[in-house]
Amino acid sequence: MTDILIIEDNRDLGQLIADFLKREGWTVTLAQSGEEGLERLENEAYKLLLLDVMLPGKDGFETLSRIRESRDMPVLMMSARTDDDSKILGLEIGADDYVDKPFSIPVLTSKIKALMRRTYDVKGERQIISAYGLTLDIDSRTAYKNNEPLELNVKEFDLLLYFMENQGKALKKDEIFDAVWGVDCYSELSSLTVYISRLRERIEDDPKAPSLIKTVYRIGYQFGESR
Repeated sequence: MTDILIIEDNRDLGQLIADFLKREGWTVTLAQSGEEGLERLENEAYKLLLLDVMLPGKDGFETLSRIRESRDMPVLMMSARTDDDSKILGLEIGADDYVDKPFSIPVLTSKIKALMRRTYDVKGERQIISAYGLTLDIDSRTAYKNNEPLELNVKEFDLLLYFMENQGKALKKDEIFDAVWGVDCYSELSSLTVYISRLRERIEDDPKAPSLIKTVYRIGYQFGESR
C-alpha cells in the first residue's frame, strides 16, 4: 500500500509536493488528472488522497464525488479557490479537510499528519510500547529515548514500532520491508538499508557499533536480545 496519492495537474508543483512528502518518509504517487487518479485508485491501494480542485477534464469536485461512491479514504483538497462556497462544496461532497493555495509545506504536512492520525490511529486506551530506554506512544506517534523526545519521520517511527513489536526475533529484510512499506510499494528494498542507518543514528549510543538494531548475517536484522 502506498501512503499518499497526489492528483495535481501542475507537474512542477505536484513533483515539489511529492519530493517534500517523500523526505518526511511517506511513499507517494503523482497523477495529473482526475481520470488518471481514478484509474490508479482502481489498481492500487492508498492511505490518503491529496486532491487539487482545478483539474482538466473531471475537476476535483467531480473526481471526489466518484471516489466517494466506493471509498472512504481520507481526502485533503487543495485549491486556489478560497471562497467559502467552494470549501463548503468540497466538504459536503466528502473532503475531510481543505488547504488554500498557495500553502506552506509545513502547513500541508501538519494537515496530512492530523488526517493520518485521525483515520488510522488505534482507538481506545492509549497504547505505549517500551524497551531498552525507548518509548513509543502509538496514539500520538511520539518517540522518546530515556524520556527525551526523538525526532522521527513517518517511516522511521513505523520501522522502530515494527522492531519493538517483534523484539528478539531475527527478521528477514523483505519481511520488514513488506510490513513497513507495503507489498505493493514501488520503493526499492535498498530503502530499508538507508532507514536502518538513519534510525541507528537516532537511537543507538554508538551507531557504528549498534546494540539495539543488530545485523543478522544472511537474514536481516534483530531488535534487542533473543527471547
